[in-house]
Amino acid sequence: MPEAAVLIDSNILIRWVKPDDRDYPLIQSAIERLIERGCRLCYTSQNIGEFWNACTRPVEFNGFGLSIEEADSRVAAIERTLELLPDTPAVHRIWRELIVRYRVAGAKVHDARLAACMMANEVSSILTLNDNDFTRFSEIEALHPSALLRRLS
Repeated sequence: MPEAAVLIDSNILIRWVKPDDRDYPLIQSAIERLIERGCRLCYTSQNIGEFWNACTRPVEFNGFGLSIEEADSRVAAIERTLELLPDTPAVHRIWRELIVRYRVAGAKVHDARLAACMMANEVSSILTLNDNDFTRFSEIEALHPSALLRRLS
C-alpha cells in the first residue's frame, strides 16, 4: 500500500488532463483509488515544466499544441488539486548524492531529481507509467497505475 503522499509523475499529469488519451481511464482509476485511500497527491515544479513542454509543443512534434492560456488553465487545475513539494537546498544535496551513487547519466538526471525531491520531502512513492526509470533508486517505490490498481483491489 502506498504511503500517505504520492508524487504524480509528469507522464501521468499529461494524460490525466486529456480524457481522449488511451491511458486516461487507467490513470483516472488509479488517482481515484489513491484519493479514496486518503493519499496526498503531490507534484514538483519540474513536473509542471515537463507538463508545460508537452502541452505547448506543436502537435506535429508529439505535443498537444495548446495555447499558453489553455496550458495555464490546466496547470492551474493541477495546482488547485495537488500539493507542491518544495524545492529546497536539501533536494540539490540529495540529487547530487544520487547521481553519483547510482551513476546516473544523460536524461536520467531528471528522474534522479524527482527522486531527490521525494526523499527530501519524505514521499516514498511515485505514480508513473515509466516505473522502470525509477527502479535504481531503492529509497523510493515506483507504482505503475495498473500495478497499483491490482495491489489495491
